[in-house]
Amino acid sequence: MQALRQEILPASGVEFTTSLRLTPSTLYGDVLPTPPNATARQEFAARALCNVVVARSNILRIFEVREEPVPIPDNIEDEREKRGRVRRGTEAVEGEVEMDEQGEGFVNMGAAKNDSAYANTRTRLYLIREHRLHGTVTGMESVKIMSTLEDKLDRLLVSFKDAKIALLEWSTAVQDLITVSIHTYERAPQLMSLDAPLYQSQLRVDPLSRVAALSLPNDALAILPFYQSQAELDVLDQDQSQIRDVPYSPSFILDLTAEVDERIHNVIDYAFLSGFNNPTVAVLFQPQQTWTGRLKEYKDTVKLFIFTLDLVTRTYPVINAIEGLPYDCTALITCDASLGGVVALTTNSIIYIDATARKLILPVNGWASRVSDLPLPALSPEEQERNLQLEGSRCIFVDEHMMFLVLRDGLVYPIEFVLEGKTVTKLSMASALAQTTIPSTIRKVGNEYIFVASAVGPSALLKASRVEEIVVEDAPTAPSPATVVTAADKMDVDEDEGKRSVVHLSLCDTLPAHGPISDITFSVTKNGDRPVSELVAATGVGVLGGFTLFQRDLPTRVKRKLHAIGGGRGMWALPLRQTVKINGSSYDKARNQAENDTIIVSTDANPSPGLSRVTKTDITITTRIPGTTIGAAPFFGRTAILHVMSNAIRVLEPDGTERQVIKDLENQMSRPKIRFCSICDPFVLIIREDDSLGLFIGEPERGKIRRKDMSPMGEKTSRYLAGCFYSDASGLFRTQSPIRSRSRSANAMDTPATTTLQTILDAGTKSQWLVLVRPQGVLEIWTLPKLTLVFSTSAIATLQDVLVDSSDPPALSLPQDPPRKPQDLDIEQVLMAPLGESSPKPHLFVFLRSGILTVYEAFQLDQAPVEQSATRASLMVQFVKVASRAFDIQRAEETEKTILAEQKKILRQLIPFVTSPSSGVVYSGVFFTGDHPSWILATDKSGVRIHSSGHNVVHAFTSCSLWESKGDFLLYSDEGPSLLEWIPGVQITSELPSRSVHKGRAYSNIVYDSSTSLLVAASVRQAKFTSYDDDGNCLWEPDATNVSYPTCDCSSLELLSPETWSVMDGYEFAPNEFVNTMECVALETLSTEAGTKEFIAVGTTIDRGEDLAVKGGTYIFEVVEVVPDPSSSFKRLYRLKLRCRDDAKGPVTAVCGLNGYLVSSMGQKIYVRALDLDERLVGVAFLDVGVSVTSLRSLKNLLLIGDAVKSVWFVAFQEDPYKLAILAKDIHPHCVTNVNFFFTDNQLSIVTSDEDGIVRMYEYDPHDPESKNGQILLCRTEFHGQVQTSTSLVIARRTKDDPVIPQSKLIYGSIDGSLTALVPVEESAAKRLQLLQGQLTRNVQHVAALNPRAFRIVRNDYFSKPLTKGILDYNLLMHFESLPIDRQNEMTRQIGTERTVVLRDWMAVGGAW
Repeated sequence: MQALRQEILPASGVEFTTSLRLTPSTLYGDVLPTPPNATARQEFAARALCNVVVARSNILRIFEVREEPVPIPDNIEDEREKRGRVRRGTEAVEGEVEMDEQGEGFVNMGAAKNDSAYANTRTRLYLIREHRLHGTVTGMESVKIMSTLEDKLDRLLVSFKDAKIALLEWSTAVQDLITVSIHTYERAPQLMSLDAPLYQSQLRVDPLSRVAALSLPNDALAILPFYQSQAELDVLDQDQSQIRDVPYSPSFILDLTAEVDERIHNVIDYAFLSGFNNPTVAVLFQPQQTWTGRLKEYKDTVKLFIFTLDLVTRTYPVINAIEGLPYDCTALITCDASLGGVVALTTNSIIYIDATARKLILPVNGWASRVSDLPLPALSPEEQERNLQLEGSRCIFVDEHMMFLVLRDGLVYPIEFVLEGKTVTKLSMASALAQTTIPSTIRKVGNEYIFVASAVGPSALLKASRVEEIVVEDAPTAPSPATVVTAADKMDVDEDEGKRSVVHLSLCDTLPAHGPISDITFSVTKNGDRPVSELVAATGVGVLGGFTLFQRDLPTRVKRKLHAIGGGRGMWALPLRQTVKINGSSYDKARNQAENDTIIVSTDANPSPGLSRVTKTDITITTRIPGTTIGAAPFFGRTAILHVMSNAIRVLEPDGTERQVIKDLENQMSRPKIRFCSICDPFVLIIREDDSLGLFIGEPERGKIRRKDMSPMGEKTSRYLAGCFYSDASGLFRTQSPIRSRSRSANAMDTPATTTLQTILDAGTKSQWLVLVRPQGVLEIWTLPKLTLVFSTSAIATLQDVLVDSSDPPALSLPQDPPRKPQDLDIEQVLMAPLGESSPKPHLFVFLRSGILTVYEAFQLDQAPVEQSATRASLMVQFVKVASRAFDIQRAEETEKTILAEQKKILRQLIPFVTSPSSGVVYSGVFFTGDHPSWILATDKSGVRIHSSGHNVVHAFTSCSLWESKGDFLLYSDEGPSLLEWIPGVQITSELPSRSVHKGRAYSNIVYDSSTSLLVAASVRQAKFTSYDDDGNCLWEPDATNVSYPTCDCSSLELLSPETWSVMDGYEFAPNEFVNTMECVALETLSTEAGTKEFIAVGTTIDRGEDLAVKGGTYIFEVVEVVPDPSSSFKRLYRLKLRCRDDAKGPVTAVCGLNGYLVSSMGQKIYVRALDLDERLVGVAFLDVGVSVTSLRSLKNLLLIGDAVKSVWFVAFQEDPYKLAILAKDIHPHCVTNVNFFFTDNQLSIVTSDEDGIVRMYEYDPHDPESKNGQILLCRTEFHGQVQTSTSLVIARRTKDDPVIPQSKLIYGSIDGSLTALVPVEESAAKRLQLLQGQLTRNVQHVAALNPRAFRIVRNDYFSKPLTKGILDYNLLMHFESLPIDRQNEMTRQIGTERTVVLRDWMAVGGAW
């Protein structure tokens, strides 16, 4: 049986991060294009400060930290419009209207005048590029190499799980990362030890980038030295020509125990120190390991050694040895060179160690004095009351003498290093400033910013700047906020002569993330009136916990049906200027640029030859025109309608009456019908069915249009496949003059000068361009209105990765005889449109007739291509492919030209739109109509996303603000014309549209009760734990205020309504009892006619301390309806009713239903029980199994048992007599966390996943001799998923054949927040895709030069060859879809198949569910 492992969602959150200057835009002085919504009052343009690179598991994302003007919200613009008559000079300034965003709470007018840049700017994160890697990231650092001296750019160093280090740099040629080198240590003897897979490596870099180090098992470091100066090369006698290609000297492995000091064992952390001539390393280690139960024998067992790395002589002298540190040291933080020393972070204190080995300790609770003999300083009464826990906390230096401590709950505490002269005398901790996200790592970004990365929720970019401020007596100060990811208040540091130095800590931006997935279930929800399936995931940890709701399609809801307007062939909502009459004269009513639509133009193909309508706001049709409309748009500054029909171009008045008509004739003979048009005031482009082209221009003085001379474009009879106009508002499109004329011009960078009156009236600096595609596959870009060719490329025909100007003259595309027939690789449509959120970028959309949609992003070229000729100007832009999607297109025979065939024809068009789903949020996107309707969107924090709309077919689409809403769309689908909007709160940053339900607490389990359409969830919180003796006396109580009780998990059940997400009812468990498993099971009962009923089965663990064995319990709940309280908001009210509780002698770790019986585990036993009289459980069968059952799954009377040690058991249940019979089991020990049945087409497999993320497929085959008559389950495939799955779900997958028994599809939720699926694949398709995997592995340059095949191989001691040929790798195969067509043909030819066949195989297994 063959399967594909599909990664539906990549890992969520940030585990590793670094800050560097990676891209050229971050160099000093570079200014980015100003956002289009920025105002002219703002004093400077956006600029890139630096890059932030983040990673989690196998996903790596590169962001740009950008400082930009704050756009004035629309409501303030409206307010200004309303106050237009206010006397000049008396209006409110901007700061009075919009409160200061930096967290002050009041407006300081003096500061606003003196520092306008600070008041009018904001700092945001913008995604540049993201990659799914074929490796698990374990660390990232920034390094400088010899090439940095030339280009001033840093390089990125990334470490991976299998002891690999990759050196990456940015390439402007491809606008992406390229690999400089990769260094692998996986064959080192340290990695051959048995505990090597459990080791977490740590990557560190010297502050001066002289050397990088990667920690290895058994106390060793892999050292990678870098060349930094010419003097090093002279000493080493290196060849100068090789330095650019090889910026490093040979790496080596340093055994700390053998080569540095024999006392170094069990390394905890290490770091490079600053301020030394040679690279100097501080190593924190624990030679004698201990724990809390042995502190009387071994206490203060951690040591800190500091040694230097002499890379020339390979000697490593220890220059300082500090002993007697507490046993609970967890991390090292290096201090600035001006301060010197290091900070050791423990779970109970913070210890500063200076260069003379003097230790200063800052205790944060009462345990510090009990677990360590270090002398404590004298504490004030407030400090003696302090009770903090530092497990999971992170530290970072804000400046030389100030450090921020972020606890695991997000509280931020400032720690000041008090100096006398140059000696630190005291560590002082102030009260908490604010609460941010739960940290996984913290990095300094530039000089003023801090990036708090979180692996369990959103990450935050904070600004921490120290400023001098005048002390105002009795000034009101706002209390410090204490909410998740919020701005902080200010903090006193010192006062001097009426001034104080304060640190402003404010929130700049966040990276959204849902965090780890604990459990998943499907529920039924309603998008408006339409029921849809929704995947509900319990996500997050602690205060960041809640639910994340995923849908396959972008969720929309219908606001109203609009059958009267029709629109089956097209709809256009147009904003026109309203005219008012004063004293008999007409004047245009002044409106702002964000004007709402006023009319709708719609067209239908039926009745023949079509019908067009012009509709106003109140759904009154003012004009009916026979014929089919091809396009419509506002014209002449929105005072008229440009209306293109299949045989004429018309200019209409705003009320629909005709002003001018130009019939599309040649020598009084009718031409072929117009099939496409593009309108961009004052230009009109038409393309006819014979691929000929027409160009018209408007004359605002006359209010009419005329034909435009197209002689610069070549022959009048030239043929074109597609074309469009583009108005550039970003300032990206600029031309460079030819070489021979460049010396005459002082400025070689020009923008085309338009001379029409209309462009002079436009206040903006939009330049207009014409994009055309010729039949031979040549893309051309022409300036307007002079029609000068500035860009030409033939690489678009095969969809190459990068498109640059080839400097060719206009191509010839004369008509052929006989006429040219359409071909599959013809470009059917091309569109240039902005895509993005706050700063939309130009994107080129290309749709091939075969169904391939490709999206290119435009980037500015610093210099013209090398082959630039002197014949013409060149557009200084390159287009880089950022997305590609293949659609399964079914086309009718082109020979049919009947009226019926014309009416049935499906239009596939790319339609740009701008929408504002909520206040202050504006998206520029593209909608793709046809039989695969899709939204193409991009946000500041994500790349290009292609989301399905959920309709079977969409014939027409337009954004519409006719009813005073900027988030409405008009859409003609298979259900007719309707007005719809996005569901509020939908997030489009990830591959699946999602919504977040923040609850402020985490949930471990969630199930859906189909009978009531409600959800039951088990929440988790921390409760104080106390042990009692047999008489009920407390064994231990805290004896001081700064010593607290230990905590344990405690659970409670919540009955939730998926509509409002409010809690209807709940059940509290004991303070030391938590839920392990929860399932909705069908049990036999006498209370229903069917004989079965759904109940909620819960298995729990009762924690009784470390001296007593745990117990457990099995609970059976029923969701019952009760009479609601009249004052309640619920129309129907439900309660959780406890039917029975059964105590167990061990933890109940798994439950499931089996033919009306309940199967539950208790330690090493499996019990099958029946629910008797709905009030007690009666046992009917049991079975002794492995060590600890982790998972139970049933299918009919078959049962799968997953064990933490004994792998998987396959068991059958019989009722007469009651018996559990073992059919087969796996004889090899594996820690299985999930087991599932996996079936398709009369084939059955057993799928398991273990704690390392390894997916195994087993077969039960009694006829195979290796199975020993079926007693042994045969492992057929092993696939390394790299991350542990926390939950799994089986759903039905129905193919086009729609068999009686559907295929199964497994969906997994993982602890890193990723969603994966296991999809069955047909045998023939699997063989082709397996061969394609080999081609992709060998012939595609993978990021960081990683090996995809080695990434998925499982180390196995029981088989001679890896069992890899059973599960296909989605992340590898997805590269094929985005390859250029010639590369696709080359690869498929080598495996003996065709490109179209492989693409059809690929499309058959796609889709989330």
